[in-house]
Amino acid sequence: MINVEAWLVPVADGKYHRCHNLRGFEASRLRGFERLRPRCASGFSETVIPLRDGGLRAVVAPMFNALIVGGTGLISTGIVKQLLRRGARVSMYNRGRRENTVPEGVQQIVGNRDDAAAFVTTFAEQRFDVVYDMICFSPAQAEASVRAFSGRCQQFVFCSTVCAYSVKTPPGVLIDETWPLEPVSEYGRNKVLCERSFERAAQNGAFELTIVRPSHTYGPGSSLIDQQEFDSGTWDRVARGLPVLVAGDGLGLWQSTHRDDCGKLFAHAALAPRTFGQSYNATRDEVLTWRDYYREVARALDTHAKVIFVPTRWLLAQDPKRFAFLSETTQFHGAYSSAKAKSHVPEFRATIGLEAGARETFADMRRRAAWRDSGSDLPYQRIVERALALGFEIEEA
Repeated sequence: MINVEAWLVPVADGKYHRCHNLRGFEASRLRGFERLRPRCASGFSETVIPLRDGGLRAVVAPMFNALIVGGTGLISTGIVKQLLRRGARVSMYNRGRRENTVPEGVQQIVGNRDDAAAFVTTFAEQRFDVVYDMICFSPAQAEASVRAFSGRCQQFVFCSTVCAYSVKTPPGVLIDETWPLEPVSEYGRNKVLCERSFERAAQNGAFELTIVRPSHTYGPGSSLIDQQEFDSGTWDRVARGLPVLVAGDGLGLWQSTHRDDCGKLFAHAALAPRTFGQSYNATRDEVLTWRDYYREVARALDTHAKVIFVPTRWLLAQDPKRFAFLSETTQFHGAYSSAKAKSHVPEFRATIGLEAGARETFADMRRRAAWRDSGSDLPYQRIVERALALGFEIEEA
């Protein structure tokens, strides 16, 4: 038995349609090898194998050479895991501060991408089949990547963000890739400028470009956000049975995707011609309200969440700097369609539910001594007391 990347089914005029997600067939059915598109920088090509009984053909996946700029962050960890499962040769470029997280067999190239000249020089004599830029947040960094990888990779995959979209709600509620890029945050605006830089380079023949826009991605190696902050003591309060604040009526929409699921899209988009020149949302299909979100996460703590619903403007006025994430992002609906991604990259299926993923994330936080103790967060407690004094009630999510 050998692994099959896809089947080629004859349709008409000598053309074939590619069907994915079929694994394994008897080698005795093979009657020869035929090379197809010898493009890989690693020297391997995709191989088409006609079968003895005619009709179907099998496509055996090549080994390919992938570079991740970043590589040890949350989404990058999921990508590396999926690339290794595909048999890719993986290198990562970063500052080398998390050596204990580099998987066996992955080459680490140490450097600082903000030193643009050194960054470009590092890759002057190297070639990759696919390059993932996971830590590009400014136009200057994007221009350095264009200089570094133009003509040195077949495909360039840029990790953008759903924060690039307008915060308006479309008629169909779910935002797809056709929605206007009209970000309200500086983070989103910079990501759009990066996208434009890479698009110009691709139009000039520098590489094939694929843009991926994740939403909230979580998993081991990071904390789990609440509605207002990236890393707060909210979940410790929930575990202790203390009330927590939720802005609005709790019916705002939100999606959360585990890093391993998100990594599937990045990894399986590699060298897939249909993804060239395309942008994709990378989200789990399940859309939750914030009530649902707190309920699911509380289950991961084997408890129920006690919540206080307060007006968004009132909460923002209590501490504008602290609740900037609420102001820029979570006060708006965050619901996206990944139908295009699933159509173009059939291997991309989000299968990890929030409760299971939150349990895993919390266990990792405790293991890393990263669990936030809420006992010393007196400012938050004072806001809770203020809300109760105004007559806002405690409810169960």
